[in-house]
Amino acid sequence: MARGSQSFATFLILCPTSFFLGLLFSLFPYDYPLLWTSTPPTPQTFTVSENHLLTLHASPPLIPRILHIVIFLGLLGFFTKLYKPSDSNLLFDGASLVLYICGIIVYITNIVKGLRVVSGGDYTGGVVEGEGAEFTVGREDSLRVLAASDAILALVLVGVLVLQAGQWYAERKDRQMEEKIEKEEKEGKAAGGGRIGAGQRVGSGKKKA
Repeated sequence: MARGSQSFATFLILCPTSFFLGLLFSLFPYDYPLLWTSTPPTPQTFTVSENHLLTLHASPPLIPRILHIVIFLGLLGFFTKLYKPSDSNLLFDGASLVLYICGIIVYITNIVKGLRVVSGGDYTGGVVEGEGAEFTVGREDSLRVLAASDAILALVLVGVLVLQAGQWYAERKDRQMEEKIEKEEKEGKAAGGGRIGAGQRVGSGKKKA
C-alpha cells in the first residue's frame, strides 16, 4: 500500500480512538468516586452518577448516530490498512483491530445494556446465580459495573494507541536502516568506480611509455 493512503488510514484509526478516550475522560469525574477512592461513596454520589447516565441515555438520536459513524470510521481505517498487508500491518494493525473489536463488544454488552437498565430504573433484572443461591445486582453494583466498563474500554483504547505508536517507530527504524544501506552501497560503488578509473589511467600511461 502507498505510504500516503496508509497515513490516511492511520489518521482514521487515531482520530476515533482519541475521540472515545476524550469521551471516557469526561466520564471520569463520575466514575472516580465509585471505584478509585478509598472513601465509601455516599448516596448522593450514586445519585449524581445516575442522573448523569440518565442524561446521556436521553440524548437526541443524532448523538448515538454520530458515535456509531465514528466507530465505523475506525473500522474503515483498519480494513484499509489491512488490505494487501505487510508483515508490520499484520502484527500491529491486526492486534489493534482485535483490541478495537473488544472495545466495541464492551460498549455493546456492558455500556449500552447498563444505560438501558439505568434509564428503565429496573435494577432487579440483574439476577446472578451463585453457589446454590441467587442474588440481585442492585443500583449501586450496576453503577459500579458501568464505571468499571469505562475503565476497561479506556485501557483497550490506550492499547490501540500504543500499538499504532509501536508500528510507527518500527517502520521509522526500517526506513532509517534502508537509507543507511542504500547510502553505503552508493559510497561503495563510487569508491569502486574511482579505483577502476585510476587503474585505467595508470595502464594508459604505461602504454605511452
